[in-house]
Amino acid sequence: MPKMKTHRGAAKRFKLTASGEVKRHKGFTSHLLTSKSAKRMRNLRQGTLVAKCDRDNIKKLIPYG
Repeated sequence: MPKMKTHRGAAKRFKLTASGEVKRHKGFTSHLLTSKSAKRMRNLRQGTLVAKCDRDNIKKLIPYG
């Protein structure tokens, strides 16, 4: 059986942690920034984990992590 192909779009957006969780970046950081507070922008810089309901589907897209 051939190797599975990694979904390149997903590989650029998600990373797997050692415990099997999926890390992602937060959105809402590219335009209309003057209306967003400094506190909000600081919090948006922090990475976060993908929700449990989406995790399995994303793991199928990046089989080799």
